[in-house]
Amino acid sequence: MKKVERVNIIMRYINNRAHFTISELMREFNISRSTAIRDIREIEAMGVPLIAEVGRDGGYFVMHNSVLPVVRFTDHEVKALFIAFMATRNQQLPYLKSRQSLAEKLLGLISENQQDDLVLLNQILLFEGTNPNNPDLLDLSDIPHPMLEKLIQMLLLDSYLLIIIKEEKVIKSYSIYLLHLYHEKGLWLIEGFDLKEEKKQIFPVDYLSDVKSYPTQKRLSKKKILEKLSKQEEVINLFLELGPKAIAQFKKYHPLKVSISYTNPYQTTAILKTFINVNKPEELTEITNWLLFLGGDIKVREVPEEVLNKVIELCGSLVTPR
Repeated sequence: MKKVERVNIIMRYINNRAHFTISELMREFNISRSTAIRDIREIEAMGVPLIAEVGRDGGYFVMHNSVLPVVRFTDHEVKALFIAFMATRNQQLPYLKSRQSLAEKLLGLISENQQDDLVLLNQILLFEGTNPNNPDLLDLSDIPHPMLEKLIQMLLLDSYLLIIIKEEKVIKSYSIYLLHLYHEKGLWLIEGFDLKEEKKQIFPVDYLSDVKSYPTQKRLSKKKILEKLSKQEEVINLFLELGPKAIAQFKKYHPLKVSISYTNPYQTTAILKTFINVNKPEELTEITNWLLFLGGDIKVREVPEEVLNKVIELCGSLVTPR
């Protein structure tokens, strides 16, 4: 945890307590005694009124009716927040209505000169997904699936979930331990360990019709789940060496489960190792198209024959007979 983040959290921690000690801060934030004392002195310098209590068991009291200092943003921080709002517009993010009210509050906190700067930035900056004919910061209309926010609220309380999936006219229920919730290619996806089938599965949030907490008595422990997942690790069958041009393409887009390891300190060469499930047509097509997207600056060390054949097939379809 960075120092600025830690100090802010400690400020809120002590503001909610009538009394605290250095030892409590050390345990709570896993920091040394000297670090805790330095943080306290920095918090006092910000104006938080603390009274030190002398003695072996002494600590600190927060003065009655004390409040945290008013949050103020620097000019650069305001621009950073504003540009972050712009860059993530139309990305089907959860809590979109809250994000809109947050943007309105941000604009209300800043000076007229800062507002003028933001208006100008809003006119000249364009990002993917931005409509140049209507680049309005508060026009955040690309609402995600209505179940997404409920799902997030549930997983913050419990990772063991019972999800109801409705695809076309077929309704199925799955008991899962949620591993990740992620956004890829415009879709929100649930990656979970199926407690019945005892394997990892992916479920589109768009097919989610309901989500509930899974009964406690039927749960498999997290430790056993991780043990089963470790035994199901897929054998690597795609091994590539990437040059600088391919790395640049990789940074533009890559499937979420694929990562690279740089092989020199200048990050101009890298290796890519992953598993491709050739029995899934959609995954086979996706990885093939992506390999073509990487371009010619790659060296193939290992590749499934099905992927190679698919590459040849796709390349052949791009050639128009004369």
